[in-house]
Amino acid sequence: MSQVLNQDYIRTARAKGLSERTVIMRHAFRNTMIPLTTIIVVDLAGIIGGAIITERVFGWSGMGTLFNGAIGGFDLNLLMGVFFCTATLSVLANLVSDLLYSALDPRIRVGSK
Repeated sequence: MSQVLNQDYIRTARAKGLSERTVIMRHAFRNTMIPLTTIIVVDLAGIIGGAIITERVFGWSGMGTLFNGAIGGFDLNLLMGVFFCTATLSVLANLVSDLLYSALDPRIRVGSK
């Protein structure tokens, strides 16, 4: 946020006479949310990928335990099913982040040429 507040467009918005709240919420906060959206999506994919370790440490039964059992039992159908579910969740998370990019950044428009 501190890097965004020193940008030229923030100074221009203040020079136009906009209130500090408008400058922060409309200009600075929206541009600050773009990298945070990327980090959240990458972390979500990391949580899905790290389910085996998390479930092993806390003793939970879930998709990670199911995946680990499929590896140990050479159950290829179950293994492919777990890969399909995790890949689908990752792709959906990336789709949501792309849609959030278009909502947060006015320079990004869906379907623009």
